[in-house]
Amino acid sequence: MQLGFVGLGKMGLNMVTRLERGGHQIVAFDRSADAVAKAETAGARGAATLDAVVAALAPPRAVWVMVPAGEPTESTVAALGDRLAAGDAIIDGGNTNFHDDVRRAQTLAAKQVHYIDAGTSGGIWGLKEGYCLMVGGREDVCRRLEPIFLTLAPEGGYLRVGDSGAGHYVKMVHNAIEYGLMQAYAEGFNLMHASEYQIDLPAVASLWMRGSVVRSWLLELTARALKEDPTLASLEAYVEDSGEGRWTLHEAVDRAVPLPVLSAALFTRFRSRDRNPFGERLLAALRNQFGGHAVKKAGT
Repeated sequence: MQLGFVGLGKMGLNMVTRLERGGHQIVAFDRSADAVAKAETAGARGAATLDAVVAALAPPRAVWVMVPAGEPTESTVAALGDRLAAGDAIIDGGNTNFHDDVRRAQTLAAKQVHYIDAGTSGGIWGLKEGYCLMVGGREDVCRRLEPIFLTLAPEGGYLRVGDSGAGHYVKMVHNAIEYGLMQAYAEGFNLMHASEYQIDLPAVASLWMRGSVVRSWLLELTARALKEDPTLASLEAYVEDSGEGRWTLHEAVDRAVPLPVLSAALFTRFRSRDRNPFGERLLAALRNQFGGHAVKKAGT
């Protein structure tokens, strides 16, 4: 099947490679000429512009967008919408807010261009293991695009989960669960690290992968990270978030659904970025004010 592919970053290039190996004909574009050259090495046909991508595809066309969320995706989808024709389809495989999916689908529908949101999980391992695809959009359009989805996904790793926005909604919740799982592992290993026992943390992580009820791919990655650096001394305790946890929490508030685990995990990430929180300094000051408790002065 022919497919235009826009965005050849660490995931996009691997996806193009997997699709080419699956027998599809990919027309690849990226602002980086080096990235396009790598896609050509993988078997894709390189394109220098979006116009060239569209021109190289036979109707009904399909173009997969795999660029950073926000303005890059917004502008790319809009530009493609201006170039594609009735019956063509745009697939957004990035991490987009589902509200934006619904809006884009409605805007493009006025031009009879289809919009499919494809929540994509698999990261840098997807080339070998396949990508878990959570897809939202019109059922008939998703069915037409299934050869692409089935090539990218491992067996059983693709599902149309609903109409426009549903794919990225499910992916949003997926990422929120990921936050909670990561936080649980971090807390458990932190306690073992602080204990009086000289526990071999990499060995425990590997042990738990064999028959334990807490085994998972994230635990496998935990074992790998700890084996490379058992004390993680080379890393700063600074944890970013990419936005999906916030979106999930906003949705939970709007629907009055309690998500205490996600809240704690997300707020822990926020706290990791503040080395000397004002709130904790105020707590120390208050204890000193009401009880004369000792405080530790800055710089001592």
